[in-house]
Amino acid sequence: MSKGTIKKVAGPLVIAEGMRDANMFDVVRVSDQRLIGEIIEIHGDQASVQVYEETAGLKPGEPVESMDVPMSVELGPGLITSIYDGIQRPLDDIMKVTGGNSLKRGVEVPSLKRDKKWEFVPVAKVGDEVEGGDVLGTVQETIVVQQKIMVPPNVKGTVKEIRSGSFTVEEVVAVLSTPEGDKELTMMQKWPVRRGRPYQKKLAPEMPLITGQRVIDTFFPIAKGGVAAVPGPFGSGKTVIQHQLAKWAEADIVVYIGCGERGNEMTDVLNEFPELKDPKTGESLMERTVLIANTSDMPVAAREASIYTGITIAEYFRDMGYSVALMADSTSRWAEALREMSGRLEEMPGEEGYPAYLGSRLAQFYERAGHVVSLGKDGREGALSVIGAVSPPGGDISEPVSQATLRIVKVFWGLDSNLAYKRHFPAINWLTSYSLYLQDMEKWFNEEVAADWMDNRQKMMGLLQDEAELDEIVKMVGMDALSPSDRLKMEAARSIREDFLHQNSFHEIDTYSSLKKQYLMMKLVLAFYEESSRALSEGASMNKLIGMPVREQIGRFKYTHEDELDDAYQKVTEELTAEVADTFGKEDF
Repeated sequence: MSKGTIKKVAGPLVIAEGMRDANMFDVVRVSDQRLIGEIIEIHGDQASVQVYEETAGLKPGEPVESMDVPMSVELGPGLITSIYDGIQRPLDDIMKVTGGNSLKRGVEVPSLKRDKKWEFVPVAKVGDEVEGGDVLGTVQETIVVQQKIMVPPNVKGTVKEIRSGSFTVEEVVAVLSTPEGDKELTMMQKWPVRRGRPYQKKLAPEMPLITGQRVIDTFFPIAKGGVAAVPGPFGSGKTVIQHQLAKWAEADIVVYIGCGERGNEMTDVLNEFPELKDPKTGESLMERTVLIANTSDMPVAAREASIYTGITIAEYFRDMGYSVALMADSTSRWAEALREMSGRLEEMPGEEGYPAYLGSRLAQFYERAGHVVSLGKDGREGALSVIGAVSPPGGDISEPVSQATLRIVKVFWGLDSNLAYKRHFPAINWLTSYSLYLQDMEKWFNEEVAADWMDNRQKMMGLLQDEAELDEIVKMVGMDALSPSDRLKMEAARSIREDFLHQNSFHEIDTYSSLKKQYLMMKLVLAFYEESSRALSEGASMNKLIGMPVREQIGRFKYTHEDELDDAYQKVTEELTAEVADTFGKEDF
């Protein structure tokens, strides 16, 4: 172990001398209080350490000790339902140790409970040849999550002994014969947070992550294993969108990182998630969730580590073959922590004071997402989808964090404060948002949902874009200056906005829309426009077309139960045909 002494203290940055034998990214213990830190720069025998705890009271001459291991997380049974801080210390256990709600410095608490026993059911048997990623056995971690106990990635050998029964995470469950001798395996692995976990190969993003949110699934879908950014100003609904995705997205595991958010917002998340019912199982949403809470009043350096801690845990579940959704709220606060540490290191600042390596650090984080074939002989497929919220100051997405993020991600859900003020939620602006996965997933939507899915989406998008152009004319000269066909376009676009894109996340039925429901809603809105256009060209009354009572039924279709969709669709379609015929005053249309 490399031991040195403190030379200088600058906020969360400590300069230690006598650290010539230490390595970059080693974990260190600082002072007699044994505060945890990480080496982020080395000059000769001087090491710059970012300390993940409050450094008040530290002084030069106090000891610094390198642990000779990089910052790592513990992976094994006990992760699900846990609430950690940015460096994977369990907040409930710290509270028990400190006897209060305030975090004390220097507390050493294991990330996974050492006294809890888990029922290990072996899958492998004596004599099996195994390699990294192969499943040795399973543990039923919660009612909904079965954890696969895997051979660590860099281990290969023959199963010499495998046990069955209740064990703690530190007890040996299997012994492998390897060329280097016998190796004992426990249910727990450790993995460095700054290094992505290995896999066999990455697959193309051809399948969507269904979220049940119409504006996302229909207009700007994210692929399983894809990356998305949600930039938006204060009050535009970033957190509610992330809650909706956590609750409804077709993901087996949710990892939620509260990175530098306000303490009261994080408290809401911690209080709400256990109470949210998982629609798939009826159990609490926490039964498949890992929460990482690193609020804005916690040490700034731990904020920088929190997203790496979260994504490493997410990769571990991806390796088991699960679909994992990771929510990072918000990467702007993470970038601010990066900027603060860079300033204390006296590095040359880049744009707006952010370090020059901001873009590459963001890319390293987002590139760890993907749909992959995991290690192991069974060829399990897992997916890790990353959705990062960005909080640009004043809602200005021309600032460096938003721009660097947009260069990396393929889906942009641009939240608009004007839509939020009009109470249009989700406040995703359909004219500025985009998804670059559309072409890859066109085949899936057309084959799995309906052959004309993409055509209908394109027609609706065209109407919304036409509306934006016509709106400029209306503002200048009024609605009366428009031709009847243009007025009809405006009405159809209003129907798309108010009936299709507007979705009430607190309504028990409208909070989630299946793909089938989304398709039928598209068909109804377009049927109104197409039948009315045809009637208009044959001399029907414009005012009668706009005032048809069936339009309210089209608008209320989103409140239809999933098991009544076909009947309701048939009824509204017949009503529409009849009412369009009435606009002529004759029955043979």
